[in-house]
Amino acid sequence: MTPVSAGAGELDRSLSAVPAGERGATRIADRVVAKIASQAAREAVGTLPRDAGRPSASVVVHHEVAHVRVHVELDYPCDVGDRCRRVRHQVVERVGALAGMEVPEVVVQVERLHLVAGPGAAQGRTR
Repeated sequence: MTPVSAGAGELDRSLSAVPAGERGATRIADRVVAKIASQAAREAVGTLPRDAGRPSASVVVHHEVAHVRVHVELDYPCDVGDRCRRVRHQVVERVGALAGMEVPEVVVQVERLHLVAGPGAAQGRTR
């Protein structure tokens, strides 16, 4: 007969024998953080015009601190400042929650404004 292992208790003993700092580290790639930031920006922007591009992001991570730049396209007219503030807030929250990183800076760059056609736009009137 073969001996039966103790199971989880055996694993617990082996982990406690190695100090936490020597077990290894988890590193999240910059491009993964950028994807999280892009998705967070998409959530914050909400419904986009049909011809608008999806938000994109670039990230530089140094010592678990992420500096993020997000590129968005918005419908117009809108409160651009408020929309950018919502994007910044959502990116900080999501990157912090999903990647465990501090985000002291989120630069939101509005690449394009898409005019939302209102009543009378078909006749060439704007107001």
